[in-house]
Amino acid sequence: MGHVTTAEIDGARVYSRRGLGIYDLYVLGFNNHLVWRCPTRHLQALYDANIAADHIDIGVGTGYFLHRAAFPNTHPAVTLVDLNEHSLTVASERLRTRGIAADTHIGSVLAPLPVESRRFGSAAANLLMHCVPGDWDDKGAAFGHIADVLVGSGVFFGATVLSAGLPGTFLSRATTRAFNDKGIFHNNGDDLAGLRAALARSFESVDIRTRGSMALWVARYPRRER
Repeated sequence: MGHVTTAEIDGARVYSRRGLGIYDLYVLGFNNHLVWRCPTRHLQALYDANIAADHIDIGVGTGYFLHRAAFPNTHPAVTLVDLNEHSLTVASERLRTRGIAADTHIGSVLAPLPVESRRFGSAAANLLMHCVPGDWDDKGAAFGHIADVLVGSGVFFGATVLSAGLPGTFLSRATTRAFNDKGIFHNNGDDLAGLRAALARSFESVDIRTRGSMALWVARYPRRER
């Protein structure tokens, strides 16, 4: 799995089976709509527009988006990577209700992804990067690891909460500060320009749009050693 920092482990520990039981209601319902002001339907639209038949999801939550995703075929190949075994279990169980048997791997996005020589048509890191420790140089290394597991025409999409450069509210600023203090978030200083530059180091085409406190991106054509 490679070296995993204490900050990563502490952040992942929040997602217990009990915590995941309220995740959809609290995070995807309350926080997305009322705190970050980016309703969950916009994140689901990223999946529906960009997901491939061979997909890797990093930081899987409860599998909410994958369970609802409009895959291009009826038997997609799905790989899940997360530091938290509870998230992997909950998401894979949810996918099985669609007849999808996902491959699961414990791993960190800050290290080479544990998928050996696999290459995927699409990758997603949804609501993950604001939880990843470090500045955009560190998080940019994560984008490089994702680029390494995509095919040449592959697409990487996702969404993250920014703490700088977007209009906030009292509630969003207070929640961001509290989550960073608790070690759930690590996004102090995360801004739009830094996200764009980090993605551009690993992908030839980067499209970002913002809604509320959140940035949503689609990045195509990975830059990597060929």
